[in-house]
Amino acid sequence: MKRILLGTLLTSLLLSTAAHADSVSVAVAANFTKVAEQLAPLFKAETGHDVVYSFGATGQLYTQISQGAPFEVLLAADDERPTKAVTEGLGVEGSVFTYAIGALALYSTSLDLTDGEAVLKADAFHKIAIADPAAAPYGRAAVETIEKLGLTSAIEPKLVTGENITQTLQFVETNNAELGFVAASQVVGKSSVWIVPADLYEPIRQDAVLLTTGKDSDAAKAYVDFLKSETAVTVIKAAGYVVE
Repeated sequence: MKRILLGTLLTSLLLSTAAHADSVSVAVAANFTKVAEQLAPLFKAETGHDVVYSFGATGQLYTQISQGAPFEVLLAADDERPTKAVTEGLGVEGSVFTYAIGALALYSTSLDLTDGEAVLKADAFHKIAIADPAAAPYGRAAVETIEKLGLTSAIEPKLVTGENITQTLQFVETNNAELGFVAASQVVGKSSVWIVPADLYEPIRQDAVLLTTGKDSDAAKAYVDFLKSETAVTVIKAAGYVVE
């Protein structure tokens, strides 16, 4: 009898958990792709909820959100769009927070970037990749770096522009550009990387916001809370980001 009662109780608990399990749709800046994918099973293990990601340049994702895309959470690569979302009634007031601070890196599969600044100034390359500065904050940081170094006129004719930071990395890895400005988190463990000095570009504060489409979703609110958890922060830091 006790076994029957125990079995019934366990079945009820499992059914209850399944009934409350849900999924959340999250728009994610492309630089955070690998980390987001690492976080998904951890989020599932802790909450029982699934997460469905859509990756892209922050500007492109925000355009989709403003046009009615059913995302419930936005993980941007800047601190402008999440605040803008709240201002425009697309985000929940009080839900914006910085989940990561990114770093810009210069990366190559063929050049020695021990002194990346010297390589840029030597100008002995044909193509250099950056993400679209109008849509991707890392692309904007790359432009700021080039300007600060006084190399705009020399480098501009050699630019290859990716739609987002993921495509920019692909340009370098497929030899469509000898080097490129990417997110440091994308090239952790790679051999030829120059971490761009932070004083050459504005800080890349990456903010998250709970969108109004997710304000009544337990899964969406759980995901936002999970991003602040020790579990998530440990993974984010290990990927090369700073978390305040």
